[in-house]
Amino acid sequence: MPLDRDRARLLELLTQLSFEKRRVTLSSGKESDFYIDCKRTVLTAEGHFLVGRLLWRDIQRLAPAAAAVGGLTLGADPLASAVSYTSYLAGSPIPAFIVRKEPKGHGTGEWIEGRSLIGDRAEVAVVEDVVTTGASTLKAIERVEAAGLRVRCVFALVDRLEGGREAVTQKGYGLSTLFTRSDFLP
Repeated sequence: MPLDRDRARLLELLTQLSFEKRRVTLSSGKESDFYIDCKRTVLTAEGHFLVGRLLWRDIQRLAPAAAAVGGLTLGADPLASAVSYTSYLAGSPIPAFIVRKEPKGHGTGEWIEGRSLIGDRAEVAVVEDVVTTGASTLKAIERVEAAGLRVRCVFALVDRLEGGREAVTQKGYGLSTLFTRSDFLP
């Protein structure tokens, strides 16, 4: 099956380009003995292609009514772009949106770029590169829903298995990930 090959190839790229076994402090403030910088993979042409295909498949399966896709900048930006592009190629185009970390400092003061492309109360999919505690995912969801949109499910590349899934699902949202910590650290 082609998508199984795509998933295996994406894992290979993430392992080669994005995974590092070293001591780091994560955005959550937690210390870890490994790091996964998904942007190193997703910003390659092949990585962008694979992420778009795989996340789009999952969105169609778990949130088929999603009218747009996006998440918290910067990790979600290339993911949302890849999915939006892939949706166009598949004949079911949905726009991408970007949730800012701070409101726009001029003009409209918007939190969400691309909001005007999405209907009021529309269902959307939130994407995330790596889920650790779930704090950034929940921040994105909060801002998206404050803008009048409805989050159906969160789609991520990697779940570090450090409580993020539980934090997201406890708030009533589904979380689908392509990979988990165990794919990198058996």
